[in-house]
Amino acid sequence: MASVELEIAARKYAIACRDGEEDHLRSVAAIVHRKAREAETALGSLGESRQLLFASLLLADELKEIRAGKAPAPEPFAEPDPAVAEALERIAERVEKLAEMLESRATNA
Repeated sequence: MASVELEIAARKYAIACRDGEEDHLRSVAAIVHRKAREAETALGSLGESRQLLFASLLLADELKEIRAGKAPAPEPFAEPDPAVAEALERIAERVEKLAEMLESRATNA
């Protein structure tokens, strides 16, 4: 079991995760951190729990819009996050392995 130290809304957290999932955890934590900062910018100084509450509400609103078929507004251009790039690479590798497995099954069928 791995452990990752994350910083969200100016507070550090030690979070356990499965080995190999550290980069993914960092990338989703970065999303939560950005939303917490967005809430603080929009609403001014907030206590930690309220800042995380509003970050959660912003994320839930975004998710609801996506599920309703509405694309969220694009975020302003920022430097690519290396953790996100690594997570995307891992996903691409998984998809390629799955495609190979399906092709192999189709050939053997």
